[in-house]
Amino acid sequence: MATEKTKKSTENKNKKEIKKDTKKSNKSSESKKSAWVRFRIFCHGVKSEISKVHWPSKEDMVRYSIATIVFIIFCSCSFLKFVFSTII
Repeated sequence: MATEKTKKSTENKNKKEIKKDTKKSNKSSESKKSAWVRFRIFCHGVKSEISKVHWPSKEDMVRYSIATIVFIIFCSCSFLKFVFSTII
């Protein structure tokens, strides 16, 4: 039973060492690229993600804006009612 525990602990240590080695190798390859290249890669990724976004139409934005304004007015009135009821 003790040997099984030692085997498992050595396996876990080996896995951790492998993970550390792969992280180090990834970092070293990324650091070799210049800042300009990394910035261009980042901008390309941002552009591709923005193209995937479903943007709401003008009618949807008007509808959402009206709902937001009504909600804010309702909350403000409730808060003012609470404040004035505690004062009086």
